[in-house]
Amino acid sequence: QVQLVESGGGLVQTGGSLRLTCTASGDTDCISAMGWYRQAPGKDRELVTTVTRGGSTNYAASVKGRFTISEDNDKNMLYLQMASLKPEDTAVYYCKADVAYCRLRFGQSDYWGQGTQVTVSS
Repeated sequence: QVQLVESGGGLVQTGGSLRLTCTASGDTDCISAMGWYRQAPGKDRELVTTVTRGGSTNYAASVKGRFTISEDNDKNMLYLQMASLKPEDTAVYYCKADVAYCRLRFGQSDYWGQGTQVTVSS
């Protein structure tokens, strides 16, 4: 099992910055990739950015150049540095861990955190 806890959300003005943190615990050796997703009110959850254990990253077009994903594998922590925030970035941000290596043992392929609210005021 893997547990994920997000922190760092809050209220920020347009153009401001925030850093989100996701702390992973449990069977972290099973994690093959991690990512950030977000869900705005009335909308589907969408991918923001992902990073593999090998360090390959992927960004949604809407955040490319403004958001940066990074990780500290020694501390089992994932970060999302957000800059030049816009009102349309307002959403609940979720951390996700892919556990493909252990999906048979866990009975599932991924785990999600509980989410952290980010609100960008205009």
